[in-house]
Amino acid sequence: MKIEMLYPEVCNLFGDVSNIKYLKKCVPEAEIIETEINSEPAFVKQDVDMVYMGPMPENIQEMAINKLKPYKERIKELINNNVVFLVTGNAIEVFGKYIENEDGSKIEGLSIFNTCAKRDMMHRHNSIFLGTYEDIEIVGFKSQFTMSYGNHQGNYFSKAEIGIGLNSETSLEGIKEHNFIGTYLIGPILILNPLLTKKILKMMGCNNVNIAFEEETMAAYNQRLEEFKASNK
Repeated sequence: MKIEMLYPEVCNLFGDVSNIKYLKKCVPEAEIIETEINSEPAFVKQDVDMVYMGPMPENIQEMAINKLKPYKERIKELINNNVVFLVTGNAIEVFGKYIENEDGSKIEGLSIFNTCAKRDMMHRHNSIFLGTYEDIEIVGFKSQFTMSYGNHQGNYFSKAEIGIGLNSETSLEGIKEHNFIGTYLIGPILILNPLLTKKILKMMGCNNVNIAFEEETMAAYNQRLEEFKASNK
């Protein structure tokens, strides 16, 4: 199994690189490829089972977009072929149409998905999140200067019960297209959500893997579910 981390030296806010460290604990034989921002991604010429990209400073987003633009068609091909992508925090904006600054100027994105982001660098949104993805409950946190907009009713990731979706006017959070999961949720999301971790491992063909520290992560997950639900009463 090959898991590629895109640009971990700069896409590493909120400790989200621990998503991949946790997967390595779950599948010790997995090969983790750490692709630096000035290097060609492994997925261009190799078969990979998963591509991961985490949140980054806003001034890195344009750089990341420009580095990935030459491989846009390859990324679309991988998504259509059900390769797993996990994209967290503001990395989701890289795959949208554009990111709009407060002055109206726009940074063109990869336009793989029909969403656009708007920045408000003087106001950070922070909140907890509880929602559902298929048959499981998802917990997480949000901390962001941007929100995304666009019609994604047919390909959202999770529906919020507590918190907001891609923006404060919708309960539909993230993007789910084939095996691409993009979400503003940080945490790291896989450690916070062991049932999601199991589901993603199954997407990669690992059907009988016992996740790392399952008893402990499930206990923490169940406690967090209770706390989040109690906070909403």
